[in-house]
Amino acid sequence: MKYLPIDRNLFVKNRAKFTAQMKPNSVAVFNSNDIYPVSADSTLPFAQHRDIFYLSGVDQEESVLLLFPDAPYEHQKEMLFLKETSEHIAIWEGEKLTKERAFEVSGIKTVYWLQDFHKILNEMMTYCDTIYINTNEHYRAAVETETREDRFVKWWKAKYPAHQVAKSNPILQRLRSVKESQEIDLIQHACHITEKGFRRLLGFVKPEVTEYEIEAELIHEFIRNRSKGFAYTPIIASGNNANVLHYIENNQVCKAGDLILLDVAAEYANYSSDLSRTIPVSGRYSPRQKDVYNAVLRVKNEATKMLTPGTLWKQYHVEVGKLMTSELLGLGLIDKADVQNENPDWPAYKKYFMHGTSHHLGLDTHDYGLLHEPMQANMVFTVEPGIYIPAEGFGIRLEDNVVVQESGEPLNLMHNIPIEIDEIESLMNP
Repeated sequence: MKYLPIDRNLFVKNRAKFTAQMKPNSVAVFNSNDIYPVSADSTLPFAQHRDIFYLSGVDQEESVLLLFPDAPYEHQKEMLFLKETSEHIAIWEGEKLTKERAFEVSGIKTVYWLQDFHKILNEMMTYCDTIYINTNEHYRAAVETETREDRFVKWWKAKYPAHQVAKSNPILQRLRSVKESQEIDLIQHACHITEKGFRRLLGFVKPEVTEYEIEAELIHEFIRNRSKGFAYTPIIASGNNANVLHYIENNQVCKAGDLILLDVAAEYANYSSDLSRTIPVSGRYSPRQKDVYNAVLRVKNEATKMLTPGTLWKQYHVEVGKLMTSELLGLGLIDKADVQNENPDWPAYKKYFMHGTSHHLGLDTHDYGLLHEPMQANMVFTVEPGIYIPAEGFGIRLEDNVVVQESGEPLNLMHNIPIEIDEIESLMNP
């Protein structure tokens, strides 16, 4: 791993929070992700399942975590199962976790090799009444590939049909949405790396540069700062490309006078940051671009203030919609008749701002969090309003990452990343 070691006490605390929510006499099992094939003998880079990482810190394929807080023996309460390393594996694939190193990473004392898993699980099944299975119930999930967890669930239900089934995901949705201080520090570090990449761009962008050259500048800066790279597929959308919300081709030439909508950010230690900025190819915004930019910025700043404990998700977006409606009226993009005759299910402002304003952020870019429950302190959210005007050839989105505070305004983890027009123009025209 490129990232520096994480204090294992984070994972010890996370496991304690999870097991405190488990039913009596129950077992929970968490599997690593698969390594997915491409073709021939090539594979996609391994990305660890965020749940087993959250609970153990293990960032390695073919790993299993078993939690049994009511186990009859102390050594059975927490168990890790790892792919057995060897000199051959070390030569061909690189060093894998030893049992000693796994304890240093996770704080789990009982570590077995993976070939012992089924035998030991069988013993645990004779002691327990319920097993927690780990299904993906994220509100954005659309999984078409059978995962390692899926295969385990299918096998376990056939093998042990008399046991009760419980779900780990509702517990994790709540736990992972409220961050420990160490997690906020890791997200902050990802934001710092993102800042370095963005500042690098401000001295690089000029007319006739390509979107993919901008992407290359960012990946260079991210990796040299211990990131694996982008937290998500980067959007580098010049001109009218910005009006395609998930534009990822990044293959066009940036033309003088156009804007570039950047939705790009680094990960660090599997934690995401998520940044959007919109900058002028020529180094200066036109008067019209400034007007729209500042309208988006005002909405972002006011929306940020609403992210406080007790805020309800639906009402938050209703209030942001009111802010955006006011700004669009001021820009002449909609008129009072549009508002008076709007469809309540698709308000007038949605013509120019059609996506949500915020989402949870953490180990996943669209992180866990139950949207029907009130916001809590130490939740981390994006704030990302935008105005998209195909008829005028540009779109603007601005996005920061903020932490809900117990009292006062949210903490902006990206407050050092340039966003005001004057600062961006100054940095692009030294």
